[in-house]
Amino acid sequence: MRDHDASDAIAATLDWLTQPGNHLLTLADASYPPRLLELPDPPTVLYVKGDVSLLHRPGLAIVGARSATPQGESNAAAFAGALARTGLNIISGLALGIDAAAHAGALAAGGATVAVIGTGADRIYPARNQALARQIADHGAIVTEFPLGTQVAAHNFPRRNRIISGLAQGVLVVEAALNSGSLITARLASEQGREVFAIPGSIHSPQSKGCHRLIRDGAKLVETAEDILEEGVFSGYAAPAPPPPPATDTPAAGADPDSARLLAALGHDPVSLDTLAARTGLTADALYAILLSLELDGQLARLPGGRFQRLT
Repeated sequence: MRDHDASDAIAATLDWLTQPGNHLLTLADASYPPRLLELPDPPTVLYVKGDVSLLHRPGLAIVGARSATPQGESNAAAFAGALARTGLNIISGLALGIDAAAHAGALAAGGATVAVIGTGADRIYPARNQALARQIADHGAIVTEFPLGTQVAAHNFPRRNRIISGLAQGVLVVEAALNSGSLITARLASEQGREVFAIPGSIHSPQSKGCHRLIRDGAKLVETAEDILEEGVFSGYAAPAPPPPPATDTPAAGADPDSARLLAALGHDPVSLDTLAARTGLTADALYAILLSLELDGQLARLPGGRFQRLT
């Protein structure tokens, strides 16, 4: 029975390899990524869907919370886009939240991105990222060490994480709770001799506590892409010039004073409606009307638990 199963697996793999863009790399293959050979337990084989050459390009891993805040996703996409435009490869794990935002940010900038997954190359998880995975396969690469047909299993993701950090020269953690798998990736990166970076956040946000712990433990606090590019390992890459500001009237021209007051009251931490009422003196009905208008304009996001967060 086992021989029969092995024969079926071999036949399925050979059939998969006939499809354009699919590759199987072994430790003895010249295309095997050299940075993974530095690991104490490099993957014996790699299934790659997409551009194999990207596995040799210098890169930065961007990881973080699956249940990310809107600001966290925005930060991940912005950092990924800015760094991808310098020629760096953006590496992540195709999870919801920060991972997906990083991949999308790199693609939107016309850059390269690699997704390391914890399933077989013929299984995309989560299903919500199917369309994103197709884009990555077309313009980047999807990588896994797990055989075709491998389904989702919790113990596969820590093994995947060592490949994410192993392929990169540094790891940026955007948002992470104290029990986040992203902290495993950061620890592995440190053990592998990679640079570790973290973006600080609100002292009240659970999604910032993991980043704050990393910073206390020696990770570099970063606020801009330039903070990463000034590190020696990335010193050959220059940040692109920021776009010129749009030609508009003064920001205050025609602005609704209640909206401006509400935006100021929001600050940059998630806040509740009661807190906003206390800060602004506006009624609940007035707040709801202004909040809806600002949400439709993309200036704030509605969070779980009836809280709101400024995005601009």
